[in-house]
Amino acid sequence: MAHDALVVLLVALVVCGAVPVLVGLVQYLLVPVHAVRNHLRDASPYLPRVVVIVPAWNEGAVLAPSLERLMRLEYPPDRLRVFVVDDASTDDTPQVVQAKAAEHPGRIVHLRRALGGQGKAHTLNHGIEQALADDWMQALLIMDADVIYRPDALRKMTRHLADERVGAVTAYIREGSARPGSVARFIGYEYVTAQAAARRAQNVLGAMACLAGGAQLHSRTNLESIGGRVDTTTLAEDTFTTFLTQLDGREVVFEPAAVVAAEEPDSVRALWKQRVRWARGNVQITRRFSDVWFRRPWPLRRGGQRLGSWTFGLIWFSVYMLPVAIVLATAGLVGLHLLDSAVALTAFRALWWLGVVAYVYITVTTLLLDRETAGRAWFQAFTFPGLLALVVMTAAWVPGLWEERVPALFGLRMTDQGRDAWQLALYAWPLVAMLVAPVVRAVDGVRGVKVLATPLLYVIGYGPVLCAITLDAYVKQWRGASAQWDKTEKTGRVVG
Repeated sequence: MAHDALVVLLVALVVCGAVPVLVGLVQYLLVPVHAVRNHLRDASPYLPRVVVIVPAWNEGAVLAPSLERLMRLEYPPDRLRVFVVDDASTDDTPQVVQAKAAEHPGRIVHLRRALGGQGKAHTLNHGIEQALADDWMQALLIMDADVIYRPDALRKMTRHLADERVGAVTAYIREGSARPGSVARFIGYEYVTAQAAARRAQNVLGAMACLAGGAQLHSRTNLESIGGRVDTTTLAEDTFTTFLTQLDGREVVFEPAAVVAAEEPDSVRALWKQRVRWARGNVQITRRFSDVWFRRPWPLRRGGQRLGSWTFGLIWFSVYMLPVAIVLATAGLVGLHLLDSAVALTAFRALWWLGVVAYVYITVTTLLLDRETAGRAWFQAFTFPGLLALVVMTAAWVPGLWEERVPALFGLRMTDQGRDAWQLALYAWPLVAMLVAPVVRAVDGVRGVKVLATPLLYVIGYGPVLCAITLDAYVKQWRGASAQWDKTEKTGRVVG
């Protein structure tokens, strides 16, 4: 009886590991629904007076092309002003902005903060305060200093604000480096999954997780209603603002046709630094909005918001708790192997069959959504979970492939001990990959062996690296490590 109860418990752990995969698959099944359920039917041509806030700290290398492209937007020049908030930069940022301001008098304004180094949120608030000081502004766009807006991007975003129910709109941030390396290509593919796909699904659900930090458009009404400033107590001010907007009864809309190109990290170390900040911000958001999760939509005006729905909660926590799910699934499979190898094998195959279905469907759907990114990141899409994870998938998909068929090609036969060790390795691989991922980061920073970082990344997988980063963020947050905002260095490689 005790044996059977323990087996049931271990199977339950495996099922817990399957939940994020299943939730991710369900979310992607909503993507095609966006074609018939979206906000476009309630949008209409609308060109409000827009103030653009560009936070800048030592951004001299990237600012000029970004500002010039803003001046070339397909938007009435007399309805667009740009405030560059210079966070006490020590490079040539002030000179770059002043030169552009001289070229476009009255349209580009240089705002210099005497005391810098407090972080992006404080810099943004300095600009927002100036924008709200008079009645000219009707909408406010927050962007990053290095991003490049396509000519029609802003116009496609503002049309949603014609509907007074909408408080904020976000665009599709695409990796836009001229010659991206492997890490940047992985990020490019990831952005299609996390934005072009996932945010379409969130449009369908009526609950948006986050406004892209480099492309968030707010109506003046929304900005004033949420306090006239962005939060400075978390590392995820964009997500905080997204939640406040929806909790205050206004919609947040993702506009996939508004494309914004950005330069992203092209090394594992730079990626790690950026994503630990993001992940820690999500930990803070999860705690700050603890009264929202898994509640019925609140009866607010205009039908209420859906952040409290079970569907959105499962989507949020499937990402937030993914490292935990990996640990539980591994513990369940390894424990089952020790108690009942037949049940363990069945559970393993069921789990990874679900994984294979999700992997194929999500990959194909993602590549079809953005043909341009697919053209240069198809290999990264294929290897996203890691080359060794593909071995695990084929082991579940084709029983006996690696234990019998492959060795037989070389005239070999796997022993019982070898088969047992192989099975344990298959069961434990997701956890092993996540725990080994920091090695990729370490190698990336060592002169002489740095060249090995990219091959290791493909073997381990970009997905496990993201999970390891999330785990690192958990630890840093638990230990109370410094939560200082640390920007990603940019070099001006964006071509749009």
